[in-house]
Amino acid sequence: MAYILGAIIAGLFFLALHYFTEFTKLQKMTVTTILLAIVVSAISYNSYSNAQSKKMLEVVRKFEQNKTVKCKSEDVNSTNYTLSIGTYTFIGKPNTTYSNQMISASECE
Repeated sequence: MAYILGAIIAGLFFLALHYFTEFTKLQKMTVTTILLAIVVSAISYNSYSNAQSKKMLEVVRKFEQNKTVKCKSEDVNSTNYTLSIGTYTFIGKPNTTYSNQMISASECE
């Protein structure tokens, strides 16, 4: 829905640029190119952010299913780590060799 609204607003902007400005054709093309570059960058960033979020949630889901998750060079499992839900960080349990070690879920596969 947000993409449709964005397209409508961009369309209205281009109509206003076409009919109500005294810009030269080159200036209009420059403004259009800059605006399109901004929109494409925003869509790309949004897609990348969604992919990273899905990847991180998949790692958390595996951990909660008592599976071992590979993070950097460490194997993270519920025996040696706990999960901080607020920050999605794995924290080493006390009395283990991983005590107080913190690993972000975004660094895991």
